[in-house]
Amino acid sequence: MPNSPLRLKDIATVIRSKNAGPFQITFDVFFKDAATLRKVRDGGFITTARIASLYGIKEEDVMEVTFFEPASALKITVKRWKSSASPGDTDVLGAQQHVPLMLLELDSTDFFI
Repeated sequence: MPNSPLRLKDIATVIRSKNAGPFQITFDVFFKDAATLRKVRDGGFITTARIASLYGIKEEDVMEVTFFEPASALKITVKRWKSSASPGDTDVLGAQQHVPLMLLELDSTDFFI
């Protein structure tokens, strides 16, 4: 068992965020294979409640959590806390919002790579 916690970035090949229009941000997570995706999905590591807590938003602002096995991918869409390019928006393209998701800890006692 590793000394440090297992994080999403340790098992994903790509984690990115981007605008999905001016009022939403979408996160894409790609895994090396469908088996890894199934472990994450079936282990309940990614839930609407967990994403809401991670980003400090209401659960109803998490619009989509979709696992897409043919692409070994996960897509998450949330409402933006500020619309793109509005006063106070610090990330017009939504391209820097994936870091908390990257650092999401998984319960490695039940996850074997």
